[in-house]
Amino acid sequence: MRAITGLWRWRHNPLRRGTDLAEAWVALVALVLIVVAAPLIGVVAGSLSRDALYSTVDEQRSHRHAVTATVVHKMAQPPLDPDPETSTARDAHSRVVATWTAPDGTAHRDRVIAALKAPHTGDTFPLWTDERGRVVGRPLDRATATTHAVLAGFGAAVAAGGLIEGTRRLMVWRMVRRRYARWDHAWDIAGPDWGRTGTGS
Repeated sequence: MRAITGLWRWRHNPLRRGTDLAEAWVALVALVLIVVAAPLIGVVAGSLSRDALYSTVDEQRSHRHAVTATVVHKMAQPPLDPDPETSTARDAHSRVVATWTAPDGTAHRDRVIAALKAPHTGDTFPLWTDERGRVVGRPLDRATATTHAVLAGFGAAVAAGGLIEGTRRLMVWRMVRRRYARWDHAWDIAGPDWGRTGTGS
């Protein structure tokens, strides 16, 4: 809004300098780019991220399978963590030796982390594996993928807006520097001669 006001103010002003009008135009162009181009960049970046993440979701869902594991016995827990934030998350899981059957029908037995607070022999818990029964992470779901895509789009829009504003500031700074250089040059030509002998002062 200030850019539009500046352009209107300098339209027929007799004191208007070329740099004043140029600064107002640069501000107006930057404003239009921030309002139009930055959101558009964010939408495009978010859409591309969403498509890539949805493809990852589909791929993980086709290669990762939920199986039911059975606790053989609980393993000794590591020493307690004094940090309450990390220990809270860890206390909800236990290290156990468990058995499970892979999607290809093979039997497996290994040390895993179970989502059980106090596991006992014979307890069951869900476990994610690949086709051969190797333990893998839980597949990404579409809700999480959408959230990541929205964040990516928002970040791209903010970065584009920051780049545009930074470019505007750099251009205005260079204009001001050029204006000051011209003033210095004009002042050198006119030359302040107060106090010099023979100048009539």
